[in-house]
Amino acid sequence: MKALFDCERMKHPYIGLFEYCSQLGHALKVTVDADNEISFYVPPKHENYFGNNSRYYIYSPVHRFFPLKTKKVDIWHSSNAQSAFVKSSRKMKRIVTIHDLNFLYEKTPRKINKYLKAFQNSIDRADAVITISEYSKTDILNHLNMERKPVFVIYNGCNVLEFPDYDTPLYRPMVPFLFSIGTVLPKKNFHVLPCLLKNNDFELIISGKGNDNYIQKIVEEAKKHNVEGRIKLTGPVKNEDKYWYLKNCSAFLFPSLAEGFGIPPVEAMHFGKPVFLSTKTSLPEIGGQHAYYFNDFDPENMRKVFEAGMNHYAQTNPAASIIRHANQFNWKNSAKAYWEVYKSISQL
Repeated sequence: MKALFDCERMKHPYIGLFEYCSQLGHALKVTVDADNEISFYVPPKHENYFGNNSRYYIYSPVHRFFPLKTKKVDIWHSSNAQSAFVKSSRKMKRIVTIHDLNFLYEKTPRKINKYLKAFQNSIDRADAVITISEYSKTDILNHLNMERKPVFVIYNGCNVLEFPDYDTPLYRPMVPFLFSIGTVLPKKNFHVLPCLLKNNDFELIISGKGNDNYIQKIVEEAKKHNVEGRIKLTGPVKNEDKYWYLKNCSAFLFPSLAEGFGIPPVEAMHFGKPVFLSTKTSLPEIGGQHAYYFNDFDPENMRKVFEAGMNHYAQTNPAASIIRHANQFNWKNSAKAYWEVYKSISQL
């Protein structure tokens, strides 16, 4: 069987899809067996991204209208629902990964309908769909017409880059600190976190590119709880800084309202940290029994959950089991599951 992985979105280097394509592409290549073959559809200048011994097809805008000529590909796997691939053979099967339908919770009704139409068009051209959590699968089945096409759930992997000798973070707190990271937008719900600094001496560090209006909301919330002096918004940080903060934080906080999967909690669990999540979207799937959960965002209730969780962590010392849980989310496991889907769909 010959599979082709569509990595066209790697033309945008600073988005999550670049990392998804990069990590899964390398893992697919490592896990391929003698009976199968993997090739890559990539933007220009990425011809050797997955090694010079791989077959590459180069993206062009004309492929929106004219099929790409391939050497007998059995499976075309589109990494996202907005791929413009045009089928070149009736025998070729198309699989599309739909990561989430977060636009349902972020956009206006007019834009939601526009996105749903685009996603439906992608499904109509596919033979099967892969998604990254049971939560996303439920959203897909509830809002899109699958026409009895199969939907598979394959969790993402998580590759934590380590820099054990690094000790010069962008900002070094002087006291124990709590950490969170992500694009600083309303859907990440960071503004509910300052209340957790009441009645303790922790600092709170939030890293990630931010929206100015939402940053101001976080600051205002911190002032409401008289903790503005103990909150630091660093802006975007390099991998070395993220590593240092994850390794040295006392706890990781992630109260997000919209996650198709949720890589940051897995990264924190890789270090055995106590992780506090919202119960929204896919996060309970990711944290399982190894995380603590905010059932709502009332400040008093959140503080109770936080204090109880920190006490439980100190008394039970569950770091080893948390690390084992995180280790199951690796790209090699993900790639093996993708190969199984490729094989099953190629036989339809």
